[in-house]
Amino acid sequence: MSGAAAGGASSCIGAAAASGSAAGSSTVGTGGGVGVAGRLPSRVLEHIFSYLELPDLMRCSLVCWHWNNCLADENSEVWRSLCSRSLSEEAMRSDILCNLPTYKGKLKSYQHALSSHDCSRNVYVKKNGFTLHRNPIAQSTDGARGKIGFSEGRHAWEIWWEGPLGTVAVIGIATKRAPMQCQGYVALLGSDDQSWGWNLVDNNLLHNGEVNGNFPQCNNAPKYQIGERIRVILDMEDKTLAFERGFEFLGVAFRGLPKACLFPAVSAVYGNTEVTMVYLGKPLDG
Repeated sequence: MSGAAAGGASSCIGAAAASGSAAGSSTVGTGGGVGVAGRLPSRVLEHIFSYLELPDLMRCSLVCWHWNNCLADENSEVWRSLCSRSLSEEAMRSDILCNLPTYKGKLKSYQHALSSHDCSRNVYVKKNGFTLHRNPIAQSTDGARGKIGFSEGRHAWEIWWEGPLGTVAVIGIATKRAPMQCQGYVALLGSDDQSWGWNLVDNNLLHNGEVNGNFPQCNNAPKYQIGERIRVILDMEDKTLAFERGFEFLGVAFRGLPKACLFPAVSAVYGNTEVTMVYLGKPLDG
């Protein structure tokens, strides 16, 4: 399909989506269609949808049950095509997204990745879109937030170091007000009342500039190993932050989190070290 044809398809789909919205939310709820567009064969719709971007697809999913069902398959050609346009070839080929079985899940993870615009000037996000690289700057602690924060729901993401930890390597959460850079080598996350962190080097929990105890709470807790994936679980309903290592639940690290928008965050001190974060979505219970 040519660029002009794709643009035409987007305009036609957009018009149908708009008419569906104008008809009211009951369109989807009753399982009805929207005129001729609501009766188009699924294969035709899938082909058209495969040329659209995510905002258009989200609107299309609200038009009617037929369109919504067409987009429900998270491994369909629609989501594969959007993944191939949005994600780097490196990210798709590597094992970074190995715990995300669907194209839609991979795309959602990219939307929630560490931000290249909300981070210290001494770090950057690599071309794969998920890995943070810290430049070798002396006497500086540098961090980054995720692109999207959470004020409700339950969310999980994985973080792992792909280089030395140095003296301080902290993972956790932060509000938009928490600093992402400071002088010296310190535990940046947890240094004020706007962030909460777990220092993987000494297994300390940190908040408001204070150590809130050791974590996990067991005798001779093992030290973090480079490449080991840590799963972070944020529950905005119970206001808790918990961690898992492998298939082992390590426990709740922080309780009584504020009713605020909280972002995944990391901070590092070692030159040329790299940290990868992958958003997983809603955590599985059990």
